[in-house]
Amino acid sequence: MMALKSYEELRKIDVRPFCKKRDGIEYLNWAKCIDLLRENGAEKVYWEPIPNKETGSSLIMSNATFTDGKGITNRCYETRIKVVIDENEYEMQTPVTNGSNPVKDNSMSQQRVWNSMCRAFVKCVAIHTGLGFDLWVKEEDKGDLVIPESLEKPASHAKIKTIQNMCASHGIDADLWVSQNNRTWDTLTEGEAAKMLTALKERYGDE
Repeated sequence: MMALKSYEELRKIDVRPFCKKRDGIEYLNWAKCIDLLRENGAEKVYWEPIPNKETGSSLIMSNATFTDGKGITNRCYETRIKVVIDENEYEMQTPVTNGSNPVKDNSMSQQRVWNSMCRAFVKCVAIHTGLGFDLWVKEEDKGDLVIPESLEKPASHAKIKTIQNMCASHGIDADLWVSQNNRTWDTLTEGEAAKMLTALKERYGDE
């Protein structure tokens, strides 16, 4: 029986060909992660939710609440899983997010809970085995907001329309905002539009 390769060996495996990108960040699919572990010596690999002791649900909710710009009350949501790799067992807890934004009470779904647990599994594997670890190094190195080169192209009409509609709903002069940043709607880039949308979502809690 072949033992699982060492941390150093697994970290050298290039997982990028198996990744998909979202918001400029590469994600390794949980099922492919299991395949790669098995291909490199693991005999037993699986993960399972750790239920909330109070509710029996897969979802963990904070007792503290916060109110967004629309006056809607929300909580912080997380999931917790157990990861088994051969004779080793690990636990990982991670927030439920919508990309880089927190999930609000009115946008929670089973799919987002599932995505949170899958992401926790891949991260747990990276921490303890080295497989895919460099993906997380790159993500942490991005800091607050690093815009990929592909987002330096002109902002799409759809993105501009979304900004204008959100600004109108909150009483913001969108034309003035753009001009104050030495831009016009024609010269605004995808990256700059993304920053504007992020600022609006963080301030007003829009999805």
